[in-house]
Amino acid sequence: MEKRTIVKMPGDGIGKVVLEESIRVLDAAGFEANYIEGDIGWKFWCTEGDPLPQRTIDLLADHKIGLFGAITSKPKDEAFEGLIPELKEKGLVYSSPIVGLRQHFGLDICLRPCRTYKGNPLNFIRRGKGNTIEEPEVDVAIFRQNTEGLYGGVEWSDPPDQVYDALMTHPKFQKNFGDAPKEEISVSTRIFTKNATERILRAAFEHAKNYGYKSVTVCEKPNVIRETSGMMYKMAQQIQKADFPEIELWNTNIDAQMMWLTKNPENYGVIVAGNMFGDIVSDGFAGLIGGLGFACSAQYNPETGVGVFEPTHGSAPKYADYPVSIVNPIAMIESACMMLDYIDEQEIAKMIRKAVAEVVAEGKVRTYDMAKMSGRPDVIEHGAASTVQMTDAIIDKL
Repeated sequence: MEKRTIVKMPGDGIGKVVLEESIRVLDAAGFEANYIEGDIGWKFWCTEGDPLPQRTIDLLADHKIGLFGAITSKPKDEAFEGLIPELKEKGLVYSSPIVGLRQHFGLDICLRPCRTYKGNPLNFIRRGKGNTIEEPEVDVAIFRQNTEGLYGGVEWSDPPDQVYDALMTHPKFQKNFGDAPKEEISVSTRIFTKNATERILRAAFEHAKNYGYKSVTVCEKPNVIRETSGMMYKMAQQIQKADFPEIELWNTNIDAQMMWLTKNPENYGVIVAGNMFGDIVSDGFAGLIGGLGFACSAQYNPETGVGVFEPTHGSAPKYADYPVSIVNPIAMIESACMMLDYIDEQEIAKMIRKAVAEVVAEGKVRTYDMAKMSGRPDVIEHGAASTVQMTDAIIDKL
């Protein structure tokens, strides 16, 4: 069988390190592929004025599957200062390349699983009856709508006249903001479409059905954001009643959900939300399983077959400069496993996950976060495993 080609996109900072470690694990597990590097990230913004060059888009369009490390994103003014001098006069505006990838390829379905590893010293614990200590097992699959909502990029400062005039037709805008000078107004939109909302809801219900979850929770804010959150919940009710009556439909507000995270996280199965709230609740659940060092994700379009797989942590540039890398590679390795699931290499994914679970449970090799140390360059001297040592331990189990 011809080897599959994977577009590897290291990006910035620690992304370059953890991506290579995940490929070492894939190789050791017997997954054979050709890897082509795609340019993406801060370096290409600074030198070319484009953090997502067309050549990288073309690579992903050809080969469909991407492994992504991490990127550095900065606010508008800081990003402008990063440009080389000859680009500063061209009116360029920085935008996140990973958001650009999502929107270009319609990667509107984002899955962020959060599962407890037994023996992980970072697992959430709570007090139970009689002052006992409980460690609930978390197994939550969070579906985040990936291309719309607050991340859709439809926003203005000092909105153009036609936008301002349209806003003024809404009585609440007129009442609450009509006296504010137009040049002092900034507007970010939250747009939901029925088509994209139905896709993410159906993906969530199908996942619950296929993997034996008993409930799907819509985590939004329909009591206040009535049009968008309200539409999502109403559509969920219709879909559940018509096609998934055996799966319970729950409804939580995002603020209450964050409070309940530490009360009964084991009760939740599949959670589905719009872009911003999905981002928030997935980070919250990631905190219960050990933090972003364990948080993986997949984003894909089932119609085109394009999928990009990445850890949810950032580029952490200060760690990238350490002489020995200390960061936890498990989130990236788990993201590679999600890629394997997507391309029907489930047996290899299962083998890698088993190896990771054994290393965590054994407890002999722990990165600085698992050892509950601050992220200083000297943690290796105090017993923490380096990034490479953690990868080596996983490969040894394989």
